[in-house]
Amino acid sequence: MPSRKFADGEVVRGRWPGSSLYYEVEILSHDSQSQLYTVKYKDGTELELKENDIKPLTSFRQRKSGSTSSSPSRRRGSRSRSRSRSPGRPLRSSRRSASASHQADIKEMRKEVLEVKLTPLVLKPFGNSLSRYNGEPERTERDGLPPRNTEEKFHLSEESRYISTQYSLRPRREEIKLKDIDSKEENIVATKGSTLWKTSEEPATQTKALEFGGVPGAFLIMLGLPAFLFLLLLMCKQKEPRLLNFPPPLPALSDLWETRVFGVYLLWFFLQALFYLLPIGKVVEGMPLTDGRRLKYRLNGCYAFLLTAAAVGAAVFWGLELLYIYRHFLQLVLAAFAFTVGLSTYLAIRAAGAPPAALAPGSSGNAIYDFFIGRELNPRIGTFDLKYFCELRPGLIGWVVVNLVMLLAEMKVQGRAAPSLAMILVNSFQLLYVVDALWNEEALLTTMDITHDGFGFMLAFGDLVWVPFIYSFQAFYLVHHPNEVSWPMASLIIALKLCGYVIFRCANSQKNAFRKNPSDPKLAHLKTIHTSTGKNLLVSGWWGFVRHPNYLGDLIMALAWSLPCGFKHILPYFYVIYFAVLLVHREARDERHCRRKYGLAWEKYRRHVPYRIIPYI
Repeated sequence: MPSRKFADGEVVRGRWPGSSLYYEVEILSHDSQSQLYTVKYKDGTELELKENDIKPLTSFRQRKSGSTSSSPSRRRGSRSRSRSRSPGRPLRSSRRSASASHQADIKEMRKEVLEVKLTPLVLKPFGNSLSRYNGEPERTERDGLPPRNTEEKFHLSEESRYISTQYSLRPRREEIKLKDIDSKEENIVATKGSTLWKTSEEPATQTKALEFGGVPGAFLIMLGLPAFLFLLLLMCKQKEPRLLNFPPPLPALSDLWETRVFGVYLLWFFLQALFYLLPIGKVVEGMPLTDGRRLKYRLNGCYAFLLTAAAVGAAVFWGLELLYIYRHFLQLVLAAFAFTVGLSTYLAIRAAGAPPAALAPGSSGNAIYDFFIGRELNPRIGTFDLKYFCELRPGLIGWVVVNLVMLLAEMKVQGRAAPSLAMILVNSFQLLYVVDALWNEEALLTTMDITHDGFGFMLAFGDLVWVPFIYSFQAFYLVHHPNEVSWPMASLIIALKLCGYVIFRCANSQKNAFRKNPSDPKLAHLKTIHTSTGKNLLVSGWWGFVRHPNYLGDLIMALAWSLPCGFKHILPYFYVIYFAVLLVHREARDERHCRRKYGLAWEKYRRHVPYRIIPYI
């Protein structure tokens, strides 16, 4: 699947066949077999051109005064230097003599043809093809690299404000209309929240739309989520959890904090850090940063999981009782939360001295909001990447350990000789999910969490507290509220889980393979939409079914995790409800991000793939 250089709808310069003149044309389509572009000239002529005969508008520069372009109609033997002429330009008697009848014929011809204007084309903001197609101007430096941070403004020099003085075939009436459109676009850009173009005399200011309800929303989330988590766990421990009994009885603060438990959590965190630093596993490069650099990451998550399993097995063999975690579960949650607050404070302090190139695109400059969303994109201590480590290691592997502890607790509390079928299903389903994430660890490097979001309280709390203690909620629920599942029902739940997993894994694998090598022959059957950023958007395969098939698979699997808990209470389905809200919110964030990035190409993509997460919705 050869890549193409120009996108449909892009305005470029095309060479007129048989001449050396380039005129402004619009790309209509591209034939991937013949590698020919169908273009349309301003006079309505449609031709097929090779890619070598097409050049971007920005490749033409303003010629110095006195320089001229040669005309095909100029006599080869003449030494005089005359300017190029087009059929629509009036003849001058001082340069060439003509009979009166010939001049009359020329006048008649001028009445029949559409008058054209022979003036240089001025490059205005949103006037070139990339700007019109992408919805925002391309930002490059002299060396071809992107600006060092997204907050740098792009100023056009006087020389670069003009493109070639080759003749434009644009009729005057059409050019006047285009000028009106350009002026309207400039007004629209000036009134938007983020100012893209400023003159050198006017200082550029930028305002960003804050997510999660801005500063008040971020503050309330930081206060409300930890409290909600504790209330949810306390309700789950009740013998008859009912909404009428909300809020549940609150334990004393002394019963929630124990220094020894905090030490256990620290031991767990630094044990995972030690496994992360082991020189095993391959090293790969992440996505390009704004300054062109690529950070290196060591992929050894599966090794860390195996070493953790060996360490837990050895601890049990030497007499360590895993039920200690169950008996001190709430204390462990508070210890993890306290560690998260300390880590977030450290991240905020170190980000205050970080260079602009190291900041995340979502940072705002507000202390409260940046503490929540994260100010620094990739905080590192040497080669130790804090965000990447926390994404998969302490929380995700800890989730499996917590599930195992709940399985043992169920046998202990309910006096079982073996765990229930419901508990086995929950543990098996979620173990598969964690192993899949660690096995496909490299795919994490292309996610929004790594490439866009800073590392602050939001990600730290989610990785270290929410994942291990909320994602294990079904297992925690089954300890106190047993549910017997028949084998026919278990078979249906397993089928549902496998269906969701196939959608989830196949969609993600297809996406990651396309990102790594779009020209892979195995992907030649996939249809794409070309964008002015140089990237293509998938509109077939799994990604032609819905815009986020991986989210659909995630939701199906989440439902399968909750079904073994039965239908006696809504509590075990909290995860499904929460996850649906999370994915809808994330899909909305993706939508805004892609609309800004791909512009008109994204609108075309939305027409091809109208459904977001669930088909027909």
